[in-house]
Amino acid sequence: MSIRHGLLALLDRGPRYGSRLRTEFEARTGGTWPLNIGQVYTTLDRLERDGMVVQEGADEAGRALYALTEAGRVELRAWFAGPVERSGVPRDELAIKLVLAVGAPGVDVRRVVEAQRRHIADALHEYVRQRARALTGAPAEHPDELARLLVLEQLICHAEAEIRWLDHCEARLLRMVRGGWPPTPPPDRPEPSPT
Repeated sequence: MSIRHGLLALLDRGPRYGSRLRTEFEARTGGTWPLNIGQVYTTLDRLERDGMVVQEGADEAGRALYALTEAGRVELRAWFAGPVERSGVPRDELAIKLVLAVGAPGVDVRRVVEAQRRHIADALHEYVRQRARALTGAPAEHPDELARLLVLEQLICHAEAEIRWLDHCEARLLRMVRGGWPPTPPPDRPEPSPT
């Protein structure tokens, strides 16, 4: 997730102070990706160093206001115009857990799959409930509400995809079990004694 570009996008609306940027970022993303205020100010410092933003006075409470520079606008437009790179394979804790569970002594991989499926199904139901509430609330034409709906729909799609993947894993495991997997492990051999 690009906090850098998210802050630039919010500053494109006009000067903001750090905690307001944090609040607006969380509102626009439906609270899905909370930001630590330290992340916001560290990112603002880097953006200022890189010439993307400048401090532009202070508000009535004395908080430093940050404004987008022309270089920041160019960077933001380039970010919006370009695709999000998916070059690196992200580490997925669930995939790692499942591949390490396969063949691990005393681990029933099907139970691991079932536990995850129950968990993600519960999450999916919650996302669907939140989407339903959002659709009956503020008009979807409002940019913040539309942004929240887009985030919720992304979460729903990811949850549905994870459930499909878990179904696939379970089907593969069942085929392997029917084919005689896992093989009977050889008896443990005693460790040679150090000499």
